[in-house]
Amino acid sequence: MQAEPTLAQSLGEARRWFDEALIAGLARAGAAPVSGTQVALFAVLDPGGTTVSELARRMGVTRQTAHQAVGALTRLGLLEQVPDPSSGRQRLVRRTAEGERTHRTALGILRRAETALARRIGREPVRALRAALHADWGRPPS
Repeated sequence: MQAEPTLAQSLGEARRWFDEALIAGLARAGAAPVSGTQVALFAVLDPGGTTVSELARRMGVTRQTAHQAVGALTRLGLLEQVPDPSSGRQRLVRRTAEGERTHRTALGILRRAETALARRIGREPVRALRAALHADWGRPPS
């Protein structure tokens, strides 16, 4: 008998479900192919730009992994790096015009995936899930 997955495992599977829907939808829309790590980077990028170090922290990856994802997305023309006006040594990563278009496309794909999920499991469970995820969980237990 297999043990019931932990909530953390279930959340990871749910995230992968959305990532797969997003990556497939972007491919259908003719957008540049992206990986799950690159999708995660786009999800945590501030509109005005974010440093690579902060992106790595938000994604829970090494700075090197974030830097590689930024480099790949820059080569695709979706991101650019510009000087940080608040620091002479830092650079900000931000979306290009093409990156903004791709981001808007991605948001539409994710909305459609949510609609599909609501048709499959019901609107109330989706609302309850959203409410639970938006609740203040406080600091993680130590």
